[in-house]
Amino acid sequence: MESEEGNRVKAKHIYLLAVTLSFIGFMGFNGYSQDIKTDNSDKLVVLWTSDNPELAKSMVFMYAHNAKKFKWFNEVTLIIWGPSAKLVAENEEIQKEIAQMKESGVKIESCIACAVMLGVENKLRQLGCDVKGMGMPLTDYLKQNYKVLSF
Repeated sequence: MESEEGNRVKAKHIYLLAVTLSFIGFMGFNGYSQDIKTDNSDKLVVLWTSDNPELAKSMVFMYAHNAKKFKWFNEVTLIIWGPSAKLVAENEEIQKEIAQMKESGVKIESCIACAVMLGVENKLRQLGCDVKGMGMPLTDYLKQNYKVLSF
C-alpha cells in the first residue's frame, strides 16, 4: 500500500509530465513545423502547366536545365502539372529533353491527379517522373521560400 506522500509525488510528476508534453506539442515539436525557416534561396522550382511545346523548349526547359547545369541554383525541380503532363506523354522530343534534364540532376515531379485525369500516369512513371500528390509539396516549397517560377 502506497503512502499519501508517495501518491502526492507521483501526482506531481504526472502533472509536470503533462505540462511538459503540452508545451512541446504547443511549440510544434511534433516532427513537422511550418514555422522553421531555412535558407532555400539556392533552390528553384519551375511549375510548368502549359501544353505549348514552343514555350517548353524555348523557356521552361532552357532555363531549368541551364540553372542546374551551370549551377545557377544548387537544386532545381521541374513540376509537370496539368496540360503539360499530356504533352510530355505524347511528344518524344519533349521526352528527350526531360531525360537530359534528369541526367543533369533536375528533379522531375508530376501531379498524380492531373496525370490520372489525362490518362498519362503510367507513361510519366515510365519516363522516371516522381508522380505524386503535388498540393502539399508545392505549398511546402512556397512556405519554405524556394524560388518558384510558373509557366
